[in-house]
Amino acid sequence: MATLGDIGVSAFINILSAFTFLLAFALLRIQPINDRVYFPKWYINGGRTSPRRGENFVAKFVNLNFKTYLTFLNWMPQALKMSESELINHAGLDSAVFLRIYTLGLKIFVPITVVALLILIPVNVSSGTLFFLRKELVVSDIDKLSISNVRPESIRFFVHIGLEYLFTIWICYMLYKEYDNVATMRLQFLASQSRRAEQFTVVVRNVPQISVHSISDSLDQFFKTNHPDHYLCHQAVYNANKFAKLVRKRDGLQNWLDYNQLKFERHADKRPTKKTGFLGLWGERVDSIDFYKQQIKEFDKKMAVEREKVLKDPKCILPVAFVSFKSRWGAAVCAQTQQSKNPTLWLTNWAPEPRDIYWRNLAIPFVSLTIRKLIISLSVFALVFFYMIPIAFVQSLANLEGLERVAPFLRPVIELKFIKSFLQGFLPGLALKIFLYILPTILMIMSKIEGHIALSTLERRTSAKYYYFMLVNVFLGSIVTGTAFQQLHSFLHQSPTQIPRTIGVSMPMKATFFITYIMVDGWAGIASEILRLKPLVIFHLKNMFLVKTERDREKAMDPGSVDYPETLPSLQLYFLLGIVYAVVTPILLPFILVFFAFAYLVYRHQIINVYNQQYESAAAFWPHVHSRIIASLLISQLLLLGLLSTKKAANSTPLLVILPILTLSFHKYCKNRFEPAFRKYPLEEAMAKDIMDRTTEPHLNLKAFLSDAYLHPIFRTFEEEEVVEVRVNKVRVDRHQSYADNDQTSDLSSPLPPHHVYQPTSPPQDVYHHGFPPQYAYNLSSPSHYGYHYEVEP
Repeated sequence: MATLGDIGVSAFINILSAFTFLLAFALLRIQPINDRVYFPKWYINGGRTSPRRGENFVAKFVNLNFKTYLTFLNWMPQALKMSESELINHAGLDSAVFLRIYTLGLKIFVPITVVALLILIPVNVSSGTLFFLRKELVVSDIDKLSISNVRPESIRFFVHIGLEYLFTIWICYMLYKEYDNVATMRLQFLASQSRRAEQFTVVVRNVPQISVHSISDSLDQFFKTNHPDHYLCHQAVYNANKFAKLVRKRDGLQNWLDYNQLKFERHADKRPTKKTGFLGLWGERVDSIDFYKQQIKEFDKKMAVEREKVLKDPKCILPVAFVSFKSRWGAAVCAQTQQSKNPTLWLTNWAPEPRDIYWRNLAIPFVSLTIRKLIISLSVFALVFFYMIPIAFVQSLANLEGLERVAPFLRPVIELKFIKSFLQGFLPGLALKIFLYILPTILMIMSKIEGHIALSTLERRTSAKYYYFMLVNVFLGSIVTGTAFQQLHSFLHQSPTQIPRTIGVSMPMKATFFITYIMVDGWAGIASEILRLKPLVIFHLKNMFLVKTERDREKAMDPGSVDYPETLPSLQLYFLLGIVYAVVTPILLPFILVFFAFAYLVYRHQIINVYNQQYESAAAFWPHVHSRIIASLLISQLLLLGLLSTKKAANSTPLLVILPILTLSFHKYCKNRFEPAFRKYPLEEAMAKDIMDRTTEPHLNLKAFLSDAYLHPIFRTFEEEEVVEVRVNKVRVDRHQSYADNDQTSDLSSPLPPHHVYQPTSPPQDVYHHGFPPQYAYNLSSPSHYGYHYEVEP
């Protein structure tokens, strides 16, 4: 069992690691060569176009302004300057609400920590039960601060029960206020959004195949009959996975062509050449520019043939479509009602925004989704219990004294003082973190196999799987496994009737392991998040060996978005630990507080300067966050109930029975009161926005607005010629210059996939483009993308 000295060693190592990471970050971020690693969001938004440059060659890579080194910690106050409304305009509602989870943790645990330390610590310490049990159990000084130190049948348990009620009431109050605030923010955000394609569109799945009609004809006939006044058009979905592979290969050839053209422009006296053999190692030497133009020309022919096959083959049209309506009201009615007397056909739901769609899963037959989900559920169950093996080994490291009694031959190594402190105070948390490193990737693959069609849904499902894993393995598994190792010797030398008592006393003692885990993951781990060491190394390696054009550099710079599938479950684990141990071992709470405060500061900086949100779900994940904090409350109440039952507290224990019932009632009320705002779109709001549109833009051509919103991204390469900067030194070339150099190419491109329109009207008057994500400008003088302004209580 880890002692105070072991915890001190762990704290020293983790604080030193965190300080080292922060110091390295503060120095690396001000170097011009690293500007695209630590400020990529500003490049994406157009706030920056190039790193800060100096007059000489060295200053292009190293910051020679020594005054900036004296203010290297100014990133901290800068991360706190942006208000919440500015943050929403800059990064979206998802990012702002994600940060509110950290502030919610601080609002919940700051008062609880103060009360618990002032009241429970003196109550626990002054009892001294573990002093008399020191020969039977493996105990430490930290355990004497827990509820295990209170004598059985003690009247002091009324204090713990009273505080459990007080803490539950406080947590429920804060959850209610936060749910209300987030629901209000979501509704205001949706109401203030500019016109978006997903507001008028539903996704229809499991369209029945009628032998005499095509999928498109069936869609037209069904919606003309059942939504005659509101149906506008639909976009068929094609199985174009093979075509997508050709597009990716052609993009690679185009990139090589751009690179060689730039190379020729820099050295006009010598045209670039290459060998035609494998990897350019052998074969005939040819002109590189002519070679890649010819390769692109041949690929265009293959793509044109494959594209025609996709468009004309009825088997390539999937029984799923994006159906658009003339009004938001019509779309809301369709998305939120059953369309057929057969509940398995004509399934409708709100369409994800175009950049949120996971196109590959649209090709999955609907009938296989249930089988896929069953298989994945069984696989997740097996994975959870497979991981119990390494978890058990990790817990043995956290309880070396208990392990010595079972394996005495390890004693000479374990008894070395520094090794013992290192193993118990630092290694268990680090080892557990390593075991969990690859897990989110595995769970994401499983979620994709399940067949979800939206990236946001994929991340929420992965987050749910990861949470269940953390709950079973990291929390419950650590307690049960740790207890088994810890008390194995006692189990073998006492009567069976005493085993429940031993387990009940030992459960709070696992707080020492969780304290080390919090310091490794929540302190040093968060500091490593802001350092971005892995992206830094990868960017410079790509920049050195792979970057040939500015487009390559933009891809190398891509920061991704906040890793919700991993971050949200980890956050919910900290809520669980804090709530469970608030009454049992309150000394853990200060470590939780440090995590929430530090993580809030770090992620605020990352969201402002680094992460570029891939989609906007308008805080659709909040009901899951709320439900899992409620689950943490229930777990804490049931564990305390079981713990007190082993303490012979017959007079006080029954008082806890009603608490889970009250907590579940509160959860049901919140679910009915707030969750509809996250699941459905009010018809009142839809009609209000429709009326506003008709008043402000009476001549809007909605067909033009929706014509290409849900066109598969690979087809856009044939309809749009994007001018992309491909030269580092301000040289711009056309991304599809090979088309201009080859007159025959334009003749090979087939028309766009048909977009089926009902009740055609006048020609389009306005052209809208949906292919690119909305940009959030950090500039209060200009109107925001969403026009979102509000005041919400903190």
